[in-house]
Amino acid sequence: MRPVVFSARVGGHGVLSVVDKAVLVEEAGFDQVWTGNDIFGEPGLVTLAAIALRTSRIRFGSGVIDPVSLHPAQIAMFASGLQELSGDRFLLGIGAGSDVFFRWGGINPKKPVIRTREAVLAIRELVNGRSPADVPGVAGGWTSQAVLRSWRPTPIYIGAMGPRMLDLTGRIADGALPLCLPPRHVYSVMDQLSAGAAKAGRTLDDLDVAACVWASISDDRRTARRLLARHIALYSGSLSTDALAANGLNPAEFAHTQELMLAGREEDAIASVTESMLQLGIVGSVDDVIEHCAALIDAGVRHISFGPPVGPDPAAAIQLIGQKVLPALRHSFEQRSNK
Repeated sequence: MRPVVFSARVGGHGVLSVVDKAVLVEEAGFDQVWTGNDIFGEPGLVTLAAIALRTSRIRFGSGVIDPVSLHPAQIAMFASGLQELSGDRFLLGIGAGSDVFFRWGGINPKKPVIRTREAVLAIRELVNGRSPADVPGVAGGWTSQAVLRSWRPTPIYIGAMGPRMLDLTGRIADGALPLCLPPRHVYSVMDQLSAGAAKAGRTLDDLDVAACVWASISDDRRTARRLLARHIALYSGSLSTDALAANGLNPAEFAHTQELMLAGREEDAIASVTESMLQLGIVGSVDDVIEHCAALIDAGVRHISFGPPVGPDPAAAIQLIGQKVLPALRHSFEQRSNK
């Protein structure tokens, strides 16, 4: 039976803050740490290089880089360099990026699945020392001279939410970073990934599927609730309406929250997040988190990725998960494996 993997997704204001959290994640006993690179957000590529130098054991990844604001050739160059710098601990997470964010910069890219497919297939060739020219599924225009001077094989994960992106991930990726919002959405995600993998003669055993959940951990539920509500408000316009509807959530509620955010009414947007919308994540105490995650493991999940906002004090929350949640879940998994 495949071992269970635990990762954390860290963010914050400033490179040093995020890197410090990554070091805490390693010290807390996690297996992987991921950090973002949203356009207009934190400079994730700088952060990843710093993580490579500040950590020694943990694997670390980009969750996620988009192939719109960065060309696939540049992404492959950065990925290869991070592999060399870290001793092959880097995991490349690719995602379509947010059309909402792109519009802020006047960017109008291809459709999400198309741009993601073209990029992943091209990057795989490049990090393995080959040109993407004439590779089926890759955008036109590449020539045989498009080969990296310095390359390093790198596992490629796709950040996927909607059905078509999950199907693509199952067919071509080494790993999946599905936002399991709500956490129970992982069951549908695994079915869709499995169906996509089967089309390429693969199975789920060929993918590292990280069930990415949002968690806000605190004994003060009101504080935890506000933190998660703010996170939901920030990303309300970037969520898959298909996934929301499939899980009994109302996309119109999220559209309303997004309208308030775009109008600069952040407090009103946070207040508009309903109890139903809060089902997107896990809110509560250590025991609540253990209960939710144990159910996912019992259902066959082998990688749980804890994402922001994590808690009112992120550093304390990371340590709390490492000290109490991970040992309990690993013990439960070992007992289950020995039966």
